[in-house]
Amino acid sequence: MKKICCILFLLLVAYSCKKEDQLEKEISKIDVDFVVERFDRAFSETRPENLGQLKTTFPFLFSKYVPDSIVKARMTDSLQIELLEEVNKKFDNFLEIEDEITRLFQHLKYYDVTFSEPRVITLTNGVKYRDKAIVTDTIVLIPLDNYLGSDHKYYASIPKYITQNMKPSQIVSNLASDYAKRYISQSQTKTLLNDMIYFGKQLYFKDKMIPFKTDEEKIGYTEQQLEFAENNEGQIWTNFIENEYLFSTDSSLPGRFIIDAPFSKFYLQLDRESPGRLGQYMGWQIVKAYMNNNDVSLLDMMKKDAVEIFNKSNYKPPK
Repeated sequence: MKKICCILFLLLVAYSCKKEDQLEKEISKIDVDFVVERFDRAFSETRPENLGQLKTTFPFLFSKYVPDSIVKARMTDSLQIELLEEVNKKFDNFLEIEDEITRLFQHLKYYDVTFSEPRVITLTNGVKYRDKAIVTDTIVLIPLDNYLGSDHKYYASIPKYITQNMKPSQIVSNLASDYAKRYISQSQTKTLLNDMIYFGKQLYFKDKMIPFKTDEEKIGYTEQQLEFAENNEGQIWTNFIENEYLFSTDSSLPGRFIIDAPFSKFYLQLDRESPGRLGQYMGWQIVKAYMNNNDVSLLDMMKKDAVEIFNKSNYKPPK
């Protein structure tokens, strides 16, 4: 009987993989039309006396409250010139990232027929690392100075748990996160479960929109951090249940388990071995379980209430 069950399971897995492969082939044929506009490069190559031409091409990147004299001074500022040189050196060839953006847009078009390609513009923003990308209906802005590599000299004063994701491989993952936010509905109830499901939706959205990226890249973990989450999923869940965290409105819980941090805070000995944001990881697992156990489309799931998703997920952590 065990052998029969094992064979049936393997056949099911093989069928599922074949179905996914066929879907990806179908998505890869979808036409997308966009070009990456290198404002960072255009800015570095424009002489101050030609600023007007640059403003005509990219009017939305210049504030009417900032006089031309300030912008021209920035063009000749040694630190700004060095920053642009570092960006140009790192991103001399943008083809691999452009290909990943193309694939993201193909998946967005497949799942949302109303999606249309925006202008994609690269720039610098003075290493404001919390602004990973800006996504609107018509424009995507990518600040490349936030992706120079985890060990770049510009990032020396930034915490390691943040710089570990300041690298080119995270660009399309961050874009997918921003697109996910545009589809998610979230209740105003401030519970840990609500935050968990919000980020679980984001991560499941990435499963569908950027399946070519690793799980580590989707959540922004190292291989060891993801391994910790997988190996300790049952213990994490037990801790959440025993402490009645899920429906708690304790304002300290997001800082302990949701937002960027060097580690999660269970107030146990294992804390410093753990990655931050384990609440996001757990939300991801609950949303996966919900989608596996319910016949719901991706975009419909993004609108569902957190409690409904949890109740209908039948989530059970691995033993």
